[in-house]
Amino acid sequence: MAKHRMQEVQQLPALQLAYIGDAVYELAVRAHLLSLGPVRIEQLHKATVHWVQAPSQAAAAHMLLPELTETEVAVFYRGRNVKPARIPKSASVSEYCYSTALEALFGYLYLTEQTERLQTLIAMVLAAKPHEK
Repeated sequence: MAKHRMQEVQQLPALQLAYIGDAVYELAVRAHLLSLGPVRIEQLHKATVHWVQAPSQAAAAHMLLPELTETEVAVFYRGRNVKPARIPKSASVSEYCYSTALEALFGYLYLTEQTERLQTLIAMVLAAKPHEK
């Protein structure tokens, strides 16, 4: 990756990293759910929502935190420290902040084209299934 591209991404606000990270993670979850075999679309939607809502993402964030590099931890905490404008009713402030941290990390890895690392971390979350119903 070009050095200037890495610097550009590092300058993005954490919420912008989380914005793209949210989409990256949801797509990975959807692909994972489809790989489990035929399921009705309503069940796929319900399962996807469960995996990507803040409490589930916060659980995933706590699980991944010890596995992160120094640079990844810095991005993670940038995301966690964002002051949210509003918190969904389904999440506590802490859950929402850790969810944003996870999304910011995934967005950073995606935009810096660290695809292998991104896939590794997402695979760890999907394999752990701490929040699957």
